[in-house]
Amino acid sequence: MRRTQGGYSYQPLPQQAPGPSNASHDALEEENERMAEELKGKIGALKSLTIDIGNEVRYQDRLLRGIDEDMDRTGGFMSNTINRVVRLGKGGHRNYMCYMFLFVMVVFFALYLILKFR
Repeated sequence: MRRTQGGYSYQPLPQQAPGPSNASHDALEEENERMAEELKGKIGALKSLTIDIGNEVRYQDRLLRGIDEDMDRTGGFMSNTINRVVRLGKGGHRNYMCYMFLFVMVVFFALYLILKFR
């Protein structure tokens, strides 16, 4: 017979006649010790799991910081490159932009042909 109290189910201990019963007390004590050992094992497993999770979080944090630094460097490089292209476009030589556009189109067309007929 299971009973519930506060959302938790439990099995009540069987009612015994009053009097010294060392055998049942020893059995309950052994079961209690066995359950305590199981609980120790589970706690140890959880502790090692949380340590592993912490190590993984630190490793991922290091990777993300490295990626962030790389993106910052790349962003700076790209902004410098774009500024140079804009400066080139503002100069008196308008034909350079046309030549650059044609060059890019030829390169993309050549790559397309190479990949298509591979």
